[in-house]
Amino acid sequence: MPPSELTALLLLAASMSFSPGPNTTLSTALAANHGLRPALRFVLAVPVGWCVLLVLSTAGVGAAIVAAPLLLWLVKAAGIGYLLWMAWRLSRSAQMASLQSPQQLQVGFWQGVGLQFVNIKAWLLALAIVAGWLAGRDDLTERLTVVLPVMAAYAFFSNLLYACVGALLRHWLAQGRRLLWFNRAMATMLALTAIWMVAA
Repeated sequence: MPPSELTALLLLAASMSFSPGPNTTLSTALAANHGLRPALRFVLAVPVGWCVLLVLSTAGVGAAIVAAPLLLWLVKAAGIGYLLWMAWRLSRSAQMASLQSPQQLQVGFWQGVGLQFVNIKAWLLALAIVAGWLAGRDDLTERLTVVLPVMAAYAFFSNLLYACVGALLRHWLAQGRRLLWFNRAMATMLALTAIWMVAA
């Protein structure tokens, strides 16, 4: 891959991976509520799910979904519903994980992998990369061996950074009603992402 294309890929990866979205919001919220170690399950799930999504998009699944309005609507509806459900659960949580409130939001590894398939931001990024760097190239396999680890690294480190921020806030959030208001702010971000998905 020419240096100019690699540079453009790195810029796209940085802008999309480190900007707030469903994954980074959940990484922050999970680490703030449960601690960094439990949040790592989700942090690790994001690059795994996203790389599977990219491979499927490269194989034509993404284009097939975009070409079929009903399928595209189903993916969007599932994503919107899931984000709103997580926002609702998160907005009701006012206790740290050690107290095990039944309202607490918990997202496991496989849920994190599955979330990528209803995350419109993830689909848009995957389709942009396929269109700009992979589709119709004679060296597709070689390019995929460059793109996959680059995107996996960005997905991992961006979510790890947000999770570290959440973990650093954990002690401060344990005082008074700070955690409740923090969770409601994170829930609002998830709800706004869902609203954006309606318009996207």
